Amino acid sequence: MDEDSRDERYELVIVSNRLPVDRVAGDDGEASWRPSPGGLVAALEPVMRQEDGVWIGWAGVADEVIEPFEADGISLIPVPLSEQEIEEYYEGFSNDTLWPLYHDVIAPPSYHREWWDAYLRVNRRFADAAARASAPGAVVWVHDYQLQLVPALLREARPDLVIGFFNHIPFPPYGIYSQLPWRRQIIDGLLGADVIGFQRVADAGNFSRAVRRLKGFETRGPIIEVPIESDDPASGSHRHVTSNKHGGLVRTVLARQFPISIDTQKYQDLASRPEIQERARQIREDLGNPKTIMLGVDRLDYTKGIGHRLKAFGELLAEDKISVDDVTLVQVASPSRERVETYRLLRDEIELTVGRINGDYSSISHTAIAYLHHGYPREEMVALYLAADVMLVTALRDGMNLVAKEYVASRVDEDGVLVLSEFAGASDELRQALLINPHDIEGLKEAMLAAIAMPRRERARRMRALRKRVITNDVARWSASFLDALTRSAHGDHPLQNPPTNRG
Repeated sequence: MDEDSRDERYELVIVSNRLPVDRVAGDDGEASWRPSPGGLVAALEPVMRQEDGVWIGWAGVADEVIEPFEADGISLIPVPLSEQEIEEYYEGFSNDTLWPLYHDVIAPPSYHREWWDAYLRVNRRFADAAARASAPGAVVWVHDYQLQLVPALLREARPDLVIGFFNHIPFPPYGIYSQLPWRRQIIDGLLGADVIGFQRVADAGNFSRAVRRLKGFETRGPIIEVPIESDDPASGSHRHVTSNKHGGLVRTVLARQFPISIDTQKYQDLASRPEIQERARQIREDLGNPKTIMLGVDRLDYTKGIGHRLKAFGELLAEDKISVDDVTLVQVASPSRERVETYRLLRDEIELTVGRINGDYSSISHTAIAYLHHGYPREEMVALYLAADVMLVTALRDGMNLVAKEYVASRVDEDGVLVLSEFAGASDELRQALLINPHDIEGLKEAMLAAIAMPRRERARRMRALRKRVITNDVARWSASFLDALTRSAHGDHPLQNPPTNRG
């Protein structure tokens, strides 16, 4: 690699599948860039501004080479992807192999060798871009399941770097993970990092067990000892090399939970604006002023348990335990991966169910389910959160689920009830929610009825506790915690103990 050929190198490099911007066509035909919605962007934008770093990712357009540019004060380096690579690396291996596998095989994964080849090729391209952009000894923070090979590829090219990886989705138990034909290669890729972050304690434990089973490496709590060959010419460049109990050289890797959060203050500020509070009142009026509005906000994904939620709601109507005049369900289902067949089938199934329930139970003046298949700006979402008496998060498996935290942060009135799946990472922290098993339809129905009937005093008590947790553990704390672990890693300081668990 030609060091002199680099135009600019950075002390902090963020690497993710997508850049934090979307390209939009202007009225004059000129393209411009605007910030993308999404939890990762909201989480890292303040860090990028503070550290004056660079973000590496795909720009969202196929078969186009885009030069590095700056948008909204952030330096960006696009990584090009061809239409075939989008089909095989992203839609294929990332979202039709890894995504269903890591979410407990709710849908069956597909295994294709050409998809794996594309995944390896694209991961190498991202690693090369990060290596070129990184200053000597820089911190590189790689994100999510699409780029699990990047840490090892990057360490091979630049052993001087401090490398972190954060997995935003669950990491499955070994009995499920072991089905992956390329299970060892993924583990090797992740172990190139100095710090590997997960959403939950269980995810970190699953990863460590996979390392022990597949590699036979020693683990001490969250510390994994990765052997280094003594004749490795780069061994002297590796960070915090030490000897294990057998006298061999090892590099220590920290693998533990760092539960992600949201920019709490931003949601509180929006929820306090008079025009958004007025919009919330207008939403209730537009829905016929029912006594109770239930709300679901999800990407249209089979992991979110939307069908389970609709089934429970429909049964409550059928059993006359709720009335369409009194209770309305608003379901926002943002479009997701619509070129993948599994997602197209899911949309058809959900829309058929909504149509059946509305046909059976809606009246001229009241609709049972208001189904909205598109995304909304943050201001409208906060108005919906304020309008909703009950928030339904019924994920079958979810790394965190930031919607649950957004709802809590928005409830500046200390009202509302959160019904939360125990299979979402947020349930580790938000213990004052009504925790449910979404597979237990009777239990879900009971929780929905309990939420509807909950007295104001109990709603306020629970919401105050939830808000305290979300406000304390905001996104700034999450990013600071991870970067602190990386900084300590650079100095060979890996604390053996796990951090305190965030339980309310």
